[in-house]
Amino acid sequence: MFPELTAALGPDFQMWATFALIIFALALYALELLPMEVISIGVVCALLVFFHLFPVAGGDGVNQLDPRRILEGFANPALITVLALLVMGQGMVGTGILDRAARLVLGLGGRRAWLSIAVVLGVVLAVSAFLNNIPVVVIFIPIMEAVAGRFGRSVSKLMIPLSFAAVFGGMTTLVGSSTNLLVNSALIEMGQTPFSFFDFSVPGLVLAGAGLVYVLVAAPRLLPDRAPLAASLLDRGGRQFIAQITVSKESGLVGQGARRGLFAGLPAMTVRMVQRGEQAILPPFEGFVARPGDVLVVAATRKELTEALSHDPGLLYPDLEDGGAVASATGGDVDNDTGEQPWRAGERVLVEVMVAPASRLIGQSLPQIGFRYKTRCVVLGIQRRSRMIRARMTDIRLQAGDVLLLQGQPDDLKALRGNRDVVLLEWSAAALPTLHRAKRATSIFLAAIGLAAAGLVPIVVATLTGAAAMVASGALNVRQAVRAVDPKIVTTIGAALALGVTLQETGGAAFLAAALVDALAGVGPATVLSLFFLLVALLSNVISTKTTAVLFTPIAVDIALDIGVAPEAFTVAVIFAANCSFASPLGYQTNLLVMGPGHYRFVDFVRAGTPLIFIMWLVFSLFAPWYYGV
Repeated sequence: MFPELTAALGPDFQMWATFALIIFALALYALELLPMEVISIGVVCALLVFFHLFPVAGGDGVNQLDPRRILEGFANPALITVLALLVMGQGMVGTGILDRAARLVLGLGGRRAWLSIAVVLGVVLAVSAFLNNIPVVVIFIPIMEAVAGRFGRSVSKLMIPLSFAAVFGGMTTLVGSSTNLLVNSALIEMGQTPFSFFDFSVPGLVLAGAGLVYVLVAAPRLLPDRAPLAASLLDRGGRQFIAQITVSKESGLVGQGARRGLFAGLPAMTVRMVQRGEQAILPPFEGFVARPGDVLVVAATRKELTEALSHDPGLLYPDLEDGGAVASATGGDVDNDTGEQPWRAGERVLVEVMVAPASRLIGQSLPQIGFRYKTRCVVLGIQRRSRMIRARMTDIRLQAGDVLLLQGQPDDLKALRGNRDVVLLEWSAAALPTLHRAKRATSIFLAAIGLAAAGLVPIVVATLTGAAAMVASGALNVRQAVRAVDPKIVTTIGAALALGVTLQETGGAAFLAAALVDALAGVGPATVLSLFFLLVALLSNVISTKTTAVLFTPIAVDIALDIGVAPEAFTVAVIFAANCSFASPLGYQTNLLVMGPGHYRFVDFVRAGTPLIFIMWLVFSLFAPWYYGV
């Protein structure tokens, strides 16, 4: 648009302007003065305006950085694959598959602390090779907390290793990390040979093995022991609800006795009373054997009740042949005419409500209120701090301040906002897994990953079809699938790809590659590869891994071509080095996830992550040149 001004500023004007914009954008990302999504969209808008005013003319005179070219990153197969993997991962989480697997893993370690920790980290590494790291870490945070509690270890010694193990797993396959997919997409964009599913698995496993040894042996010694004090101040897990379990004919509790007042089938719950017909049986329950129809009054935390529901959805409201028995067991709200039980169907959510001071519920029991008829929500437990209750939940007369643990569908729970009798504690809402859809979710996930790994269909086709199948099969609903798509990922990847394109088209990538090669003139290709890895690894802790991967992939290719070696070793270096964001909680999202549970400060990541970066650099520098023949 301004050809005379462009000519006056020189042929490299667009390149230097691109460098300036990249530096400015990275500074904004690092300072976090604005939300990441706003910065990313702002970067894209700046590119659109600048290259409209100062186009980069190709051989045919056409602008090589027109809006279509800059915006095509938002339709990039790598981005679509990442989003599809997020949806598929949510399907695995939402159906309880990962939670069940995690509990099984927890039992494999036995009574040895080091073995339990090693098993958990090893499984996290393996699962992260095929699933997005974020849901994997979210699932395993409570598992690692349980390991710490079982063996008297500080949680702050284990949470950073958990995050690092997920990163190690992401290095081993093409779909293990969005970083890997972005590098692969950049190679396709440049006309280079892309990676297949397991192309860099061997060096990835070597690096992961070295990293796993470090987090098991050295990292706990470098990390602080500050979790016990924080836990004592912040722990809210001791609040207990009174709940009611009716033993059905099919229940695993039938025939079980109580040892020292504890039931093996309810290891995390305290049984306060057993109602058998008109007889009330109190602790210590010596000689008691559970029969069908027994009503167990238990005290348990919300976490324990949630876990019980996750393993046995009908535990707290079992189906009995007698409709009245069902009503008695769970509050008298079952519609015997229609048999409608909306709390069993669709998306199941737990939430807490508090009985309001002037509530009409005060002084009444659940059967008298008809709570389920009116709200379509089932009461699973009642929490009252004033005294220990030894009565059936359905016999308790509600008081102001009582907290009810409810289960229902999202729309029914939201309707409680207008209910004057209870105060909805919206922060407490949490979805329950849909266990009956676990098999179909597993089949879809394994089929999609298997087709992609075998090379029968492109990865983007397999994952996008798998995500659609998750929704179509009912493993996820549309609302859950939309929530799984992180807007930060969409905007950040789109902006990073746009910057990568401009860096390539303006000649910036070739300029940086030539400058680096000139600076290392006289040294061998293996040394160039080693130093390049270290440079990218250090920068990945300052800027995001995704941005680092996109910006340095064209530079890696140009360096390899300049020194006369195949680009594969250098592009693999970008994948591994960009994932080495161990010394900062900002570089990788799993680091941010464990910051709260581990009670970490920024310096903790620096202390534990910096040695790991140099270990990864050393292992890569020794193994990669030999493996790739550099």
